[in-house]
Amino acid sequence: MRVKNPNLQDSKLKKMKVALVHDYLVEYGGAERVLECFSEIFPDAPIYTLIYDKKLAKRILPGKTIRGSFLQKIPLAKSFHRLFPLLMPTAIEGFDLNYYDLVLSDSASFAKGVITSERTKHICYCHTPTRYVWDDCHKYVREFSYPFSLRRLVPFGLNYVRIWDRLASLRVDDYIANSRLVAERLKKYYKREAEVINPPVFVEELISPQEQKKRGIYFENKIRPSQSRGYYLMLGRLMSYKKFDLGIEAFNRLGLPLKIVGGGPELNRLKKIARSNIEFTGPLPPRDKKVAEYFAGAKALIFPQEEDFGIVALEAMVSGKPVIAYRAGGALEAVIEDRTGIFFDHQDAESLTAAVEIFEEKSKKGFFDPFDINEFALGFRKENFMRKIIDFLEKSI
Repeated sequence: MRVKNPNLQDSKLKKMKVALVHDYLVEYGGAERVLECFSEIFPDAPIYTLIYDKKLAKRILPGKTIRGSFLQKIPLAKSFHRLFPLLMPTAIEGFDLNYYDLVLSDSASFAKGVITSERTKHICYCHTPTRYVWDDCHKYVREFSYPFSLRRLVPFGLNYVRIWDRLASLRVDDYIANSRLVAERLKKYYKREAEVINPPVFVEELISPQEQKKRGIYFENKIRPSQSRGYYLMLGRLMSYKKFDLGIEAFNRLGLPLKIVGGGPELNRLKKIARSNIEFTGPLPPRDKKVAEYFAGAKALIFPQEEDFGIVALEAMVSGKPVIAYRAGGALEAVIEDRTGIFFDHQDAESLTAAVEIFEEKSKKGFFDPFDINEFALGFRKENFMRKIIDFLEKSI
């Protein structure tokens, strides 16, 4: 469908027939926020995706045309989509996109593999080269939570997906990477260059320090976090690579209050190892106002994982909250030491425990001004992201 977005003004994009392609729309995270921005830029563009949850789609993309692959009709595919990687190449190649002038894919795995005509421009916003067939493949096999006889077959399937993934990467005309780290991976695994445009923060969904001051949330007269109140926060899907267990081990030692917001396959195991100072709030649906409230009431965000970028860290910063992060991955692009947070160098409980203790001392000395942190994070607001995307597309087509 043609673009009707007035924000494009006299852009030549307005005359193009555009389609959006997304891996799968079954959970809500940073990739889905990027998709929301793309859909706002191109409000009439249909969305092609392998599998989608109708309730989630209606909640975050109301009124949008969404077209699923044949996987949409397979029972349990929406709940257990990670069991079907061998079918996904065929599924993504099954979309007929010959009608479109521009295809904009939003991919961490299969969406980049769509087949387009020679006249169609395909631009991919890449969150990462398919992680479980490249840099995390051996870890994926170790953590594959199914019978040993089935696990033995996983490497053979990954070989097929890896070969397909490399060939599919060549179908993209131009890449945008969500971080410098991802740009480096694209160059290593796909031999492709990419421009870096960091993902968006939805500022309007969060509570700024200014608003927190008005409400009297966790601020003293000097506009500094109180050391006698508040809690530390971890937020996200409870999966092993997110390292929630590392945070739990550190706060078991520290005895300080920690709230963990989210659900996922690790929930029961994590609850068993957590002491009484650690609270699990459970998962929250997209757009739930409680998420903003949890950010507003926190002392700091604990960020022990290595992420491709890590939008949750910037969401904390929009709320004026510093981040205690593992010194790796996308956190290096968001955390400025002693201004927006601090780093720890080893991905273990000892290093994180020491970092929290250092953070407590530095907070008392006036580090981590919430208004300064907020100002830095506002540079990543979705309006800036959308403008950069439009500029890139106009330059590329």
